[in-house]
Amino acid sequence: MSLKSSIFFILIIVFFASCDKKRVFDEYKSVGKSWNKNTVVDFNLPKMDTTKRYNLFVNLRANDNYQFNNLFLIVSLEQPDGLVKVDTLEYQMAEADGTLLGDGFSDIKESKLFYKSKVQFKASENNKVHIKQAVRKTGKVVGVENLEGITAVGFRIESLE
Repeated sequence: MSLKSSIFFILIIVFFASCDKKRVFDEYKSVGKSWNKNTVVDFNLPKMDTTKRYNLFVNLRANDNYQFNNLFLIVSLEQPDGLVKVDTLEYQMAEADGTLLGDGFSDIKESKLFYKSKVQFKASENNKVHIKQAVRKTGKVVGVENLEGITAVGFRIESLE
């Protein structure tokens, strides 16, 4: 590789790395071809600055096998002192015609779903997040056993500064 090519390559890497300055944590976990209703996706969060505030997001990767317009999630934020804050969330995943929302050029779409804003962690270490799907078919009480079309679940933390 020539010197000119090396410099160009390094500049590209620096450019893309600098575009995401707010990111504190961003991790995905695969759920396979379908997300079982009993599968909880867990994230151990990194050491957090207790003097700062953060925005929290649930990230999803979905493909054309996703059959619903909406997605229901149960998200738990567990603190080291044992306090667990549980939220039931609903997100729109597709247009009325079934076209998936999200970013991506192929049949896989990535969605960054807002969870909480201006969160200040009380403890710097041992915070955890647990995410579970809670999708039900219209008029049904029992949840969808295996939710097809969701291939990965992620969690992202962004600094407000």
